[in-house]
Amino acid sequence: MPRLVRVAVPVPLTRLFDYVLDDSLPAPQVGCRVRVPFARREVTGVVLELPTTSDMPAEQLKPLVAVLDEAPLLDPDLMANLMWAARYYQHPPGEVFEAALPVILRRAAVLPESGTAALRLTDAGIAAMAQAAARIGKLGKQLLETLAAGPTSVTALEDRHAGWRAAARRLKARGLVEDCRLGAIQPTARIVAPKLNADQQAAVDAVSTALGSFAPFLLDGVTGSGKTEVYLALIAATVAAGRQALVLVPEISLTPQATRRFRERLGFDIAILHSGLSETERAKAWLAAARGEARVILGTRSAVFVPMPNAGLIVVDEEHDASFKQQDGFRYHARDFALVRARSLGIPVVLGSATPSLESLVNAEAGRYRLLRLPQRAGVAQPPSLHVMDVRKKRLEHGLALITLDRISEVLARGEQVLVFRNRRGYAPVLICQACGWSAQCSRCDRPMTLHRGAARLRCHHCAAEQRVPAACPQCTMSTLAPQGQGTERIEETLRERFADIPILRVDRDSTRNRSSRDAVFEQLHGDGARILVGTQMLAKGHDLPGLTLVVVVGVDEGLHSIDFRAGERLGQLIVQVAGRAGRADRAGSVILQTHHPDHPLLRALIEGGYPALARGLIAERRAAALPPFAHLALLRCEAKTMAEVTAFLEQAIEQAGNPANGLALHGPLPAPMPRRAGYQRAQVLIEASQRKRMQAFLPEWLARVRELPAARKLRWSIDVDPVEMG
Repeated sequence: MPRLVRVAVPVPLTRLFDYVLDDSLPAPQVGCRVRVPFARREVTGVVLELPTTSDMPAEQLKPLVAVLDEAPLLDPDLMANLMWAARYYQHPPGEVFEAALPVILRRAAVLPESGTAALRLTDAGIAAMAQAAARIGKLGKQLLETLAAGPTSVTALEDRHAGWRAAARRLKARGLVEDCRLGAIQPTARIVAPKLNADQQAAVDAVSTALGSFAPFLLDGVTGSGKTEVYLALIAATVAAGRQALVLVPEISLTPQATRRFRERLGFDIAILHSGLSETERAKAWLAAARGEARVILGTRSAVFVPMPNAGLIVVDEEHDASFKQQDGFRYHARDFALVRARSLGIPVVLGSATPSLESLVNAEAGRYRLLRLPQRAGVAQPPSLHVMDVRKKRLEHGLALITLDRISEVLARGEQVLVFRNRRGYAPVLICQACGWSAQCSRCDRPMTLHRGAARLRCHHCAAEQRVPAACPQCTMSTLAPQGQGTERIEETLRERFADIPILRVDRDSTRNRSSRDAVFEQLHGDGARILVGTQMLAKGHDLPGLTLVVVVGVDEGLHSIDFRAGERLGQLIVQVAGRAGRADRAGSVILQTHHPDHPLLRALIEGGYPALARGLIAERRAAALPPFAHLALLRCEAKTMAEVTAFLEQAIEQAGNPANGLALHGPLPAPMPRRAGYQRAQVLIEASQRKRMQAFLPEWLARVRELPAARKLRWSIDVDPVEMG
């Protein structure tokens, strides 16, 4: 009887694959990586079972190529969770397991070294210090001075020297410094924790009593209430008990500040996981967690898959944020998967937000989560005051009312800081010819291209296509092209003209495009340089800006009239989150909401009752309309070169559903909110179920039949369970 190995292979097929283990190879354990042949190539898969029999004839089974690990990389609990995810999100298990591994571990046989990456002086570097070597630059000299005290971890260098990597490369090239490894956990300078207020202490006590058992908590704390202090107290207790803690944040931009604060308070290095790191750095952090070396792991969405042999606590900060939902490929929700993992591991999970999702609020109301409230700002800080500014019939300078500019002047005169928030990057969303009406459209998406004046480019923010800005109108050849509307780049320009002597910092995806620019921007953001901040949602959450007293929100109206049933919730969350940046210290903060619809019910609810009042109203609307969280949705999406192909496939898919059981309904084919994207025509079918179990009972059998359709192998299609984006 041949030895068999059942493997999750990273291919778009829903089954597992059996292989024969040659006598020359050691027997792998479940959870190990293996190299296997598939079609005409070799791929890395994960061993799920060691079966004694196979459904495939013995002569059709291919031999396994190599066993890559002596010990499992994935523990049984995590593997069971991943198989649950494959079933729940209706995604091929091999691709689910692939998503759980860092890129290097998906292809490399050799695991990266253990320990913490660091730099140290060479003998030549020591000599250079003694001789005060020239031509190494200011930052190079600072690096040498830091390293003169001893080998220093990469994470510590990140904290001390923004943009240090380029200088380090130059020093390495001259043989002055070299890479090295430190012990897995390096001590750091520690700052004494502030005394918690009564609400914070009550939250810490409640979760602390649950350590060692599964218990979901919703920490509903107003902006500035000190949720992070609660997290830190709980993490410290978890680490003291010899356990690991995982903290998920929605944005890469939030990790530098959070990392520094965590290290200063905990007194040791922590493992960092996000897409802004190199693949080697991510793999090393992942392995440090998997080996139990990293006591605290801080990361974005995909960090939810990290193994934790000594798991003690999971925290999901800003749990409402849509960034926790993967929008392509394996479309999981990290918050929801964190709950699944916590249940499996038998540990508490804390979902924190100043603007909790309606799903989490309803779960708390139903008693499925324990609700913890932080209703007051920490210390002496007071909540900011919200003001709706009616800009109808008012003159605007590129989106900013003159009275708003006067208000900014007053704040600057007091030596305080201002944030102008516009959730649209670029210079202008439309470039139009004033003579003939031509506008710059993306040829692949049928959407306007955004003008980026600094780069002299037109860019599509949907498919990433770009082109040069034409010198004249391509249609009428007149030199009458003019930008319409405003993005962050144009607002920055307007403010620089008005406040020429005031330091201004723009924070958006254009100004933080790469690692070095991102480090530089956030170093300036949290320094004392910038007096006026201009930014997108990258500035809306997580940042502590003690000098900020005025927030101006431009473009509110765009979120008031949307076909997406989640639009009101998202706009309310965004306004409250960005408003929460103001008045964090002992100075009062205020927020100006510029709008042409000052009497809109959403704005009135926010002004009169804050986010709780808005949420109550939205929950009532959702309940009456039988929309999530009072119903469960899935989207079957399809795209092809012609709409006829898309429609035909979706109609055939609906036919495969037959007569759905009571409590289930299929709607469509429906045009996607963006019917054409990246050159493909798009449409979808909406599946609606009154109960989650009915959705889960229906989808596997239905999709199995859909996969057998002839067109299913020719077109691009996908299923999105619990979608947060309806397009």
